[in-house]
Amino acid sequence: MTTDLSGQVALVTGAARGIGAAIAQTLAQHGAQIVAVDVPTSDMTTLCDQLPNAPLICTGDVAQATDWQRWMQESTAYYGHIDIIVNNAGISGPVAPLTDYPDDAFARVMQVNCTGVFLGMKYGGQVLCAQQRGGAIVNVASNVGLMGSPNVIGYAASKHAVIGLTKSAAKGLAQYGIRVNAVCPAPTDTDMVWQLERRSTTPTAVKQALVANTPMGRYADAHEIAAAVLFLASPAASFVTGACLPVDGGSLA
Repeated sequence: MTTDLSGQVALVTGAARGIGAAIAQTLAQHGAQIVAVDVPTSDMTTLCDQLPNAPLICTGDVAQATDWQRWMQESTAYYGHIDIIVNNAGISGPVAPLTDYPDDAFARVMQVNCTGVFLGMKYGGQVLCAQQRGGAIVNVASNVGLMGSPNVIGYAASKHAVIGLTKSAAKGLAQYGIRVNAVCPAPTDTDMVWQLERRSTTPTAVKQALVANTPMGRYADAHEIAAAVLFLASPAASFVTGACLPVDGGSLA
Protein backbone atom coordinates (compact mmCIF):
# COMPACT_ATOMS: atom_id res chain seq x y z
CA MET A 1 0.00 0.00 0.00
CA THR A 2 1.05 3.60 -0.58
CA THR A 3 1.58 6.73 1.49
CA ASP A 4 0.60 8.91 -1.48
CA LEU A 5 -1.88 11.58 -0.33
CA SER A 6 -2.44 13.27 -3.69
CA GLY A 7 -5.90 14.81 -3.89
CA GLN A 8 -6.37 14.75 -0.12
CA VAL A 9 -6.74 17.67 2.27
CA ALA A 10 -5.25 17.52 5.76
CA LEU A 11 -6.00 19.86 8.65
CA VAL A 12 -3.18 20.03 11.22
CA THR A 13 -3.53 21.86 14.54
CA GLY A 14 -0.53 23.38 16.26
CA ALA A 15 1.03 23.61 12.80
CA ALA A 16 3.24 26.66 13.22
CA ARG A 17 6.20 24.87 14.77
CA GLY A 18 7.57 21.69 16.31
CA ILE A 19 5.81 18.40 15.65
CA GLY A 20 2.87 20.15 13.99
CA ALA A 21 5.08 21.88 11.43
CA ALA A 22 6.91 18.61 10.73
CA ILE A 23 3.57 16.84 10.20
CA ALA A 24 2.33 19.53 7.83
CA GLN A 25 5.58 19.37 5.86
CA THR A 26 5.57 15.58 5.66
CA LEU A 27 1.93 15.29 4.58
CA ALA A 28 2.44 18.04 1.98
CA GLN A 29 5.54 16.33 0.62
CA HIS A 30 3.37 13.25 0.03
CA GLY A 31 0.78 15.19 -1.92
CA ALA A 32 -1.71 16.56 0.62
CA GLN A 33 -3.09 20.08 0.59
CA ILE A 34 -2.73 21.58 4.07
CA VAL A 35 -5.01 23.51 6.39
CA ALA A 36 -2.61 24.92 8.99
CA VAL A 37 -4.24 25.80 12.32
CA ASP A 38 -2.65 27.62 15.25
CA VAL A 39 -3.29 30.42 17.72
CA PRO A 40 -3.66 33.97 16.35
CA THR A 41 -0.25 35.01 17.71
CA SER A 42 1.60 32.23 15.87
CA ASP A 43 4.00 32.98 13.04
CA MET A 44 3.24 30.77 10.04
CA THR A 45 5.92 32.37 7.81
CA THR A 46 8.49 29.60 8.19
CA LEU A 47 5.91 26.88 7.68
CA CYS A 48 4.57 28.49 4.51
CA ASP A 49 8.11 28.77 3.14
CA GLN A 50 8.68 25.05 3.75
CA LEU A 51 5.53 23.73 2.04
CA PRO A 52 5.37 22.97 -1.70
CA ASN A 53 1.97 24.71 -1.93
CA ALA A 54 0.57 27.59 0.09
CA PRO A 55 -1.63 26.27 2.92
CA LEU A 56 -4.96 27.61 4.06
CA ILE A 57 -4.18 29.40 7.33
CA CYS A 58 -6.76 29.26 10.13
CA THR A 59 -6.35 30.70 13.61
CA GLY A 60 -8.21 30.32 16.88
CA ASP A 61 -8.44 28.13 19.98
CA VAL A 62 -8.80 24.35 19.65
CA ALA A 63 -10.78 24.33 22.90
CA GLN A 64 -13.58 26.44 21.36
CA ALA A 65 -16.33 24.67 19.42
CA THR A 66 -17.13 27.79 17.41
CA ASP A 67 -13.55 27.90 16.10
CA TRP A 68 -13.72 24.27 15.00
CA GLN A 69 -17.01 24.89 13.24
CA ARG A 70 -15.48 27.88 11.44
CA TRP A 71 -12.37 25.93 10.42
CA MET A 72 -14.48 23.16 8.96
CA GLN A 73 -16.52 25.66 6.97
CA GLU A 74 -13.43 27.52 5.75
CA SER A 75 -11.62 24.30 4.80
CA THR A 76 -14.47 22.80 2.80
CA ALA A 77 -15.24 26.12 1.14
CA TYR A 78 -11.60 26.54 0.09
CA TYR A 79 -10.73 22.97 -0.95
CA GLY A 80 -14.16 21.43 -1.49
CA HIS A 81 -13.60 18.63 1.00
CA ILE A 82 -11.38 17.45 3.83
CA ASP A 83 -9.89 14.00 4.36
CA ILE A 84 -7.46 14.04 7.29
CA ILE A 85 -7.65 15.66 10.73
CA VAL A 86 -4.46 15.74 12.81
CA ASN A 87 -5.11 16.84 16.39
CA ASN A 88 -1.61 17.87 17.37
CA ALA A 89 -2.02 21.13 19.33
CA GLY A 90 -1.17 20.81 23.00
CA ILE A 91 0.49 22.40 26.00
CA SER A 92 2.68 20.82 28.65
CA GLY A 93 1.55 22.75 31.72
CA PRO A 94 3.68 23.23 34.82
CA VAL A 95 6.17 20.81 36.30
CA ALA A 96 5.04 20.12 39.85
CA PRO A 97 4.09 17.20 42.10
CA LEU A 98 0.41 16.38 42.56
CA THR A 99 0.03 18.17 45.90
CA ASP A 100 1.46 21.42 44.50
CA TYR A 101 -0.09 21.31 41.02
CA PRO A 102 -2.14 24.51 40.37
CA ASP A 103 -5.87 23.93 39.90
CA ASP A 104 -6.22 26.48 37.11
CA ALA A 105 -3.26 25.04 35.21
CA PHE A 106 -4.76 21.55 35.38
CA ALA A 107 -8.04 22.86 33.97
CA ARG A 108 -6.30 24.66 31.10
CA VAL A 109 -4.14 21.68 30.16
CA MET A 110 -7.21 19.45 30.05
CA GLN A 111 -9.11 22.07 28.06
CA VAL A 112 -6.47 22.31 25.32
CA ASN A 113 -5.15 18.76 25.23
CA CYS A 114 -8.35 16.82 25.86
CA THR A 115 -11.32 19.04 24.98
CA GLY A 116 -9.43 20.29 21.92
CA VAL A 117 -9.04 16.73 20.62
CA PHE A 118 -12.66 15.89 21.43
CA LEU A 119 -13.90 18.91 19.48
CA GLY A 120 -11.59 18.15 16.57
CA MET A 121 -12.92 14.63 16.31
CA LYS A 122 -16.52 15.73 16.81
CA TYR A 123 -16.68 18.53 14.25
CA GLY A 124 -14.12 17.01 11.91
CA GLY A 125 -15.99 13.71 12.20
CA GLN A 126 -19.28 15.39 11.31
CA VAL A 127 -17.80 16.69 8.06
CA LEU A 128 -16.07 13.40 7.22
CA CYS A 129 -19.29 11.46 7.80
CA ALA A 130 -21.35 13.88 5.71
CA GLN A 131 -18.91 13.66 2.81
CA GLN A 132 -19.25 9.86 2.67
CA ARG A 133 -15.70 9.43 1.39
CA GLY A 134 -14.07 8.01 4.52
CA GLY A 135 -11.08 9.68 6.07
CA ALA A 136 -8.49 9.52 8.81
CA ILE A 137 -8.08 11.20 12.18
CA VAL A 138 -4.70 11.06 13.91
CA ASN A 139 -4.31 12.34 17.47
CA VAL A 140 -0.96 13.21 18.98
CA ALA A 141 -0.93 11.70 22.47
CA SER A 142 2.29 10.89 24.37
CA ASN A 143 4.15 7.99 25.88
CA VAL A 144 3.07 9.40 29.27
CA GLY A 145 -0.48 8.66 28.14
CA LEU A 146 0.49 5.01 28.50
CA MET A 147 2.19 5.28 31.90
CA GLY A 148 2.44 7.60 34.87
CA SER A 149 4.51 10.77 35.20
CA PRO A 150 4.43 12.28 38.70
CA ASN A 151 5.58 15.81 37.89
CA VAL A 152 3.45 16.57 34.82
CA ILE A 153 0.13 15.44 36.27
CA GLY A 154 -2.09 17.54 34.01
CA TYR A 155 -0.22 16.59 30.85
CA ALA A 156 -0.24 12.89 31.70
CA ALA A 157 -3.95 12.94 32.56
CA SER A 158 -4.81 14.74 29.34
CA LYS A 159 -2.85 12.31 27.19
CA HIS A 160 -4.47 9.31 28.89
CA ALA A 161 -7.77 10.96 27.97
CA VAL A 162 -6.66 11.37 24.34
CA ILE A 163 -5.98 7.64 24.15
CA GLY A 164 -9.44 6.86 25.54
CA LEU A 165 -11.03 9.27 23.06
CA THR A 166 -9.07 7.71 20.21
CA LYS A 167 -10.15 4.16 20.97
CA SER A 168 -13.78 5.13 21.53
CA ALA A 169 -14.00 7.26 18.37
CA ALA A 170 -12.35 4.51 16.33
CA LYS A 171 -15.15 2.11 17.22
CA GLY A 172 -17.85 4.69 16.59
CA LEU A 173 -16.58 5.98 13.25
CA ALA A 174 -15.39 2.74 11.65
CA GLN A 175 -18.80 2.15 10.06
CA TYR A 176 -18.30 5.36 8.06
CA GLY A 177 -14.91 4.32 6.75
CA ILE A 178 -13.15 6.76 9.08
CA ARG A 179 -10.05 5.51 10.85
CA VAL A 180 -8.96 7.04 14.18
CA ASN A 181 -5.49 6.43 15.58
CA ALA A 182 -2.93 8.09 17.85
CA VAL A 183 0.82 8.43 18.02
CA CYS A 184 2.52 8.44 21.44
CA PRO A 185 5.86 10.24 21.22
CA ALA A 186 8.61 10.25 23.79
CA PRO A 187 10.20 13.64 24.56
CA THR A 188 10.91 15.27 21.21
CA ASP A 189 13.48 17.90 20.27
CA THR A 190 11.00 20.78 20.13
CA ASP A 191 10.19 23.98 21.99
CA MET A 192 7.77 22.19 24.34
CA VAL A 193 10.58 20.04 25.75
CA TRP A 194 13.02 22.95 25.76
CA GLN A 195 10.53 24.83 27.93
CA LEU A 196 10.50 21.94 30.39
CA GLU A 197 14.28 22.18 30.56
CA ARG A 198 14.24 25.95 31.05
CA ARG A 199 11.73 25.77 33.90
CA SER A 200 14.26 23.83 35.94
CA THR A 201 17.24 25.27 37.79
CA THR A 202 19.26 22.40 36.28
CA PRO A 203 18.25 22.15 32.59
CA THR A 204 21.08 19.76 31.75
CA ALA A 205 19.98 17.38 34.48
CA VAL A 206 16.39 17.47 33.19
CA LYS A 207 17.53 16.55 29.70
CA GLN A 208 19.75 13.78 31.04
CA ALA A 209 16.84 12.37 33.06
CA LEU A 210 14.45 12.44 30.09
CA VAL A 211 16.98 10.82 27.78
CA ALA A 212 17.90 8.23 30.42
CA ASN A 213 14.36 6.83 30.18
CA THR A 214 14.77 6.26 26.43
CA PRO A 215 16.80 3.18 25.48
CA MET A 216 17.84 4.82 22.21
CA GLY A 217 19.50 7.52 24.32
CA ARG A 218 18.21 10.72 22.70
CA TYR A 219 15.20 12.91 22.06
CA ALA A 220 13.02 12.07 19.09
CA ASP A 221 13.22 14.27 16.02
CA ALA A 222 9.91 15.91 15.07
CA HIS A 223 10.08 14.39 11.59
CA GLU A 224 10.26 10.90 13.13
CA ILE A 225 6.90 11.57 14.76
CA ALA A 226 5.58 13.01 11.50
CA ALA A 227 6.55 9.83 9.65
CA ALA A 228 4.35 7.80 11.99
CA VAL A 229 1.47 10.23 11.47
CA LEU A 230 1.91 9.93 7.71
CA PHE A 231 1.62 6.15 7.92
CA LEU A 232 -1.53 6.27 10.05
CA ALA A 233 -3.14 8.93 7.84
CA SER A 234 -2.34 7.16 4.57
CA PRO A 235 -3.75 4.20 2.64
CA ALA A 236 -0.78 2.19 3.93
CA ALA A 237 -2.69 1.91 7.23
CA SER A 238 -6.03 1.09 5.61
CA PHE A 239 -6.88 -1.64 8.18
CA VAL A 240 -5.47 0.17 11.21
CA THR A 241 -7.87 1.94 13.56
CA GLY A 242 -7.98 2.40 17.33
CA ALA A 243 -4.20 1.99 17.51
CA CYS A 244 -1.99 4.03 19.83
CA LEU A 245 1.47 3.80 18.32
CA PRO A 246 4.47 4.51 20.60
CA VAL A 247 7.19 6.46 18.81
CA ASP A 248 9.39 6.51 21.84
CA GLY A 249 12.82 5.01 21.26
CA GLY A 250 11.88 1.97 23.32
CA SER A 251 10.85 3.74 26.54
CA LEU A 252 7.75 1.57 26.93
CA ALA A 253 9.45 -1.68 25.90
